[in-house]
Amino acid sequence: MTKMEHHLHLPVIDKDWWRGAVIYQIYPRSFQDSNGDGIGDLIGISQRMSYIASLGVDAIWISPFFTSPMKDFGYDVSDYCDVDPMFGSLADFDVVVEAAHQHGLKVMIDLVLSHTSDQHPWFVESQSDRTNSKADWYVWSDPKPDGTPPNNWLSIFGGPAWQWDPGREQYYLHNFLVEQPDLNFHNEDVQSAILATTRFWLDRGVDGFRLDTINFYYADKKLRDNPALPPERRNANIAPSVNPYNHQEHIHSKNQPENVEFLKRFRALLDEYPAAACVGEVGDAQRGLELLGEYTKGTDRVHMCYAFEFLAKTPLDATRVAQVFDELGRVAKHGWPCWAFSNHDVMRHATRWDLPPAAQRMFATLIMCLRGSVCLYQGEELGLPEADVAFEDLQDPYGKQFWPEFKGRDGCRTPMVWEASNQNGGFSEGFPWLPVSHDHLNRSVGVQEDDPTSILHHYRRAIAFRKEHPSLIKGEHGGVFAYGDILQFTRTHGDETLFCAFNLSDTPSLHGMPPGDWSTIGHELGGATPSPDFKLHLGPWQVCLAIKQG
Repeated sequence: MTKMEHHLHLPVIDKDWWRGAVIYQIYPRSFQDSNGDGIGDLIGISQRMSYIASLGVDAIWISPFFTSPMKDFGYDVSDYCDVDPMFGSLADFDVVVEAAHQHGLKVMIDLVLSHTSDQHPWFVESQSDRTNSKADWYVWSDPKPDGTPPNNWLSIFGGPAWQWDPGREQYYLHNFLVEQPDLNFHNEDVQSAILATTRFWLDRGVDGFRLDTINFYYADKKLRDNPALPPERRNANIAPSVNPYNHQEHIHSKNQPENVEFLKRFRALLDEYPAAACVGEVGDAQRGLELLGEYTKGTDRVHMCYAFEFLAKTPLDATRVAQVFDELGRVAKHGWPCWAFSNHDVMRHATRWDLPPAAQRMFATLIMCLRGSVCLYQGEELGLPEADVAFEDLQDPYGKQFWPEFKGRDGCRTPMVWEASNQNGGFSEGFPWLPVSHDHLNRSVGVQEDDPTSILHHYRRAIAFRKEHPSLIKGEHGGVFAYGDILQFTRTHGDETLFCAFNLSDTPSLHGMPPGDWSTIGHELGGATPSPDFKLHLGPWQVCLAIKQG
């Protein structure tokens, strides 16, 4: 075989696989326990890979499994380049990557770069004195003359964002738990160390990353006070309403302009690999979409970001969806969003928006039709409601801090339910780290697999429908419009144009079709068919999907 012939037989690599991809989020503690200790692990994930592939998704995103004291359940990393023993070993991770790739799935892992655990060797050294080689690797500051913290910044987990260290006689910054000190990204050695750990995982075969709190990497070098946020501008998208964190506009403690230059360094590293990609989590209640646009603009920053607009507590109606896309068109026209209705940090959307089964199906179809990529959270495809976790079973420090006004995040983190034949839902042969919700057992994978009308099969059909239509994956739209309770838009790619209409209410509605020769499709998703006079009768929570002829 000549060199040219050999080259012709190389597989074609789609560097744009992430654009319009459907990504399945796995919370490893709660997915599948393989060794009976009550905690999900990496081998458990590999054992369930055929199920994940059966959904039709493109990639998995695994929440942190790195070495950690687990004060924040893995989001406090003490070794970026190893696996915590409770989840297994690096060899087990290799098994997960191999199993995923054999099933045609990409693997994305959760990089927590804005902060480490206080047990990370970097912090242990930084804390030891003011002159060591890592003395400036974290955000340290002298106190004010009266001994109080250097400014008014608050922690998302409650209280001041500063912790006194008696050894250095200085405060260190922690935007989250006291045990999660913030790295100092103004130090280029910190950036280089972070990029080295990123390369470690790329070399190990991962296809990309979810970047935790991507807008928190830098703090204002001058440590200026945050201004107060007027009550009318407050919302609880990021922190619960009972948290005073909502009383500040966080213009200095995060969202710094220097962040873009680091993201360019990060992207340049990813571009050394054939098709590595990343999605950033933008945690900001006021500027989320604006930052999404800033961070994903062009081809030299991150590939995609998600903000919290569709993770908010306020029920999602047609007007709100149209507003989000209108704002997106203004502040992030050249960016790429990634949408999610649920994840490991918010109440499951079936409960959060009090959705009947028909509404859950409609929203599953809707997210598959929106312009952008999609993240699905484990159990979402089963229509799982939020689990009710008693205070004595609570694990989440966030919930313990603000109980009972805010019950924390454990209700969306309870174990995945695979079968109804035992009280642990097939998750573990041991005592699970969080109780399995009895309300979930009759919604288990096994029960729904046997029911062709189940929401699990609806999710499969919705994902398959997206895969069949390039306009839904990478296509443009000419705007998203609300007409009362009806949300309407078209998606176009090449010579394919799709019309999508959704009734986001429990009230029937009459709606007109746009001009043109349309043929309805997506009947397997419960789509409506227009009458001969092109009037569209949409029942409660019903959709209409149509393709333009000619």
